Amino acid sequence: MLNNTSYQIPSADGLLEQFYSSRKYSVDLIANLSAEDCQAQSMEDASPAKWHLAHVTWFYEVMVLRAFEKNFSFWNPEFAVLFNSYYNGVGDKHPRSKRGLLTRPSLQQVLEWRKNIEDRVQTLLKENCSEELLWLIQLGINHEQQHQELLLTDIHHLFSNNSLWPIYTPKNNEFSSVEKPFEWIEGASGLVQVGHKGNSFHFDNEGPQHSALNQIHSIGSRLVSNLEWLQFIEAGGYDNFQWWLDAGWAWLKAEKITAPLYWNKDSQNQMLRFSLNSNTPLNPHAPVSNISYFEADAFARWASQNLAGFAGARLPTEFEWEVFAQSHFESIDDLFGKAWQWTSSNYTPYPGYQPWGGIAGEYNGKFMVNQMVLKGSSTYTPAGHSRITYRNFFPTHARWQMTGLRLAKDGI
Repeated sequence: MLNNTSYQIPSADGLLEQFYSSRKYSVDLIANLSAEDCQAQSMEDASPAKWHLAHVTWFYEVMVLRAFEKNFSFWNPEFAVLFNSYYNGVGDKHPRSKRGLLTRPSLQQVLEWRKNIEDRVQTLLKENCSEELLWLIQLGINHEQQHQELLLTDIHHLFSNNSLWPIYTPKNNEFSSVEKPFEWIEGASGLVQVGHKGNSFHFDNEGPQHSALNQIHSIGSRLVSNLEWLQFIEAGGYDNFQWWLDAGWAWLKAEKITAPLYWNKDSQNQMLRFSLNSNTPLNPHAPVSNISYFEADAFARWASQNLAGFAGARLPTEFEWEVFAQSHFESIDDLFGKAWQWTSSNYTPYPGYQPWGGIAGEYNGKFMVNQMVLKGSSTYTPAGHSRITYRNFFPTHARWQMTGLRLAKDGI
């Protein structure tokens, strides 16, 4: 049984509306993609768009229908292996690094499978409105939203490896920018309450709410900009080991990193940035994105000693960020929807943390090692998916996600 007793369960009708809206949005995301676009895998960390569409369908078939549907049968039993991601409790998995080799089933077959599963979920909801079923469908909707963001970041990475600089969409879905001065804002210190409280939907890693101790600190009024990052590059930030963690310096040298991901130069040596819309001149006042934890940490060390007004700069803890967001949710417009923001907090369980029961217990808890917490959301995050208590997490080298940073410092 799932430990879902603390969750507010929507009505079946309301949940079904959210379900169809979410399923439609996933398919809308591939409207401008070819079957070839949806097949390719640019690196092991990324997955083909077709795989994302199939995996979230696998979730409903294996986690929902198999448990609750009378006379259940698989659409295709082999799909249970091909599109399992990391659920050891379910069975075997196709190797992650070889998802791009799955030329069969075709994209059309995956879409037909999606339609079949959607119809069966609708029928099931008319027959069974148990709290456990409704909760699992609610989890499935949020799970699909996570993969909608991953689908975009993975297509972004795929297209960046093509010298034609393919345009995913002419519509500008990148973050807009407004030139703003940088200021320090005093954060809340002392014992603070962090983590999710209440019975609205949240992932298990967001709770339980508990007390944390924040030292006296301040947080930046805005995200670090491309212009400030250019100053870091021009000052030799990627060439000076003194700013880097030892593991970061080794990573930088091994991968030959010299700038954020997707930055490139034209024949006149002008700095450009490739986005899903085009490869255009770098916007100096947009938030920097697609940087690793290693880069964010190195920039903070450099900025502390080299940028006027940035003395003492460091990365915030996740608790400093969370309480800051509680107080400034209405007044600071780049907390959400621009770039995920690295924190200095290791991704570990909160005091009193209990994973969900059943197969869903593999969702978050087993990844609580060797990763760092990110807060906020990005321009690719589906509307309504982010929360102040949301805990995203990635390893220190990851930067194909829309990751940026907001600085903090000790004192006021």
